[in-house]
Amino acid sequence: MRKSLFLLVAITLVLAACGAPAQSTQDVQAQIETSVALTVAARDQVAQSVALTVAAQNLTATPPPTFTPISSIPSVAPTFTPIVPTFTPFATALTSGGGGGGSTTADYSCDIIRRRPFDNTEFNRGDEFDIKWTIINNGTKTWPAGFDLKYFSGPKMTTATIVELPEMKPKAQYSVAFDATAPAQRGFQVMTWMVQGKLCYPYTAIIVK
Repeated sequence: MRKSLFLLVAITLVLAACGAPAQSTQDVQAQIETSVALTVAARDQVAQSVALTVAAQNLTATPPPTFTPISSIPSVAPTFTPIVPTFTPFATALTSGGGGGGSTTADYSCDIIRRRPFDNTEFNRGDEFDIKWTIINNGTKTWPAGFDLKYFSGPKMTTATIVELPEMKPKAQYSVAFDATAPAQRGFQVMTWMVQGKLCYPYTAIIVK
């Protein structure tokens, strides 16, 4: 652009020199200074326009999107505490099954002690033997007279099937005895009786050879 302006000024001076009447050196010098001043002004104007254009582009330019890094993953995984329901056992009052030694706080309950024969005693088929049980009232109430002790299940080794018990206060004991005969069937044999009210279950368990 600067070269074009100087060329334009030179052409103007040449044409002026050719077509116009001769001018004094002062006039020519004045014209040159005027042309240079105009050229400089034009250059400054162009430069200002370029600067304004660049500033406008900077203002309207859309800034690039900012990047927000994702927070780092924790190095320690969160702990898991399982929720486990608590278990509260039921309070039960068990009556003895005839094995001896047990006691309860039930109103009516019993146990069997001093059982004969001992468990797994061996007999031949048809052998005669004695059964003895001692019944103990381990409840908190007195039994009225007339509670029944009666056959419940298994091979019948006795001819009797029921016995009436007398009145029995707490911790009282009562012994019964039976004549018994080993059954004809070989193997492990169990005869079970029951005190009325399912208070306890006297039994005899033998092995028949």
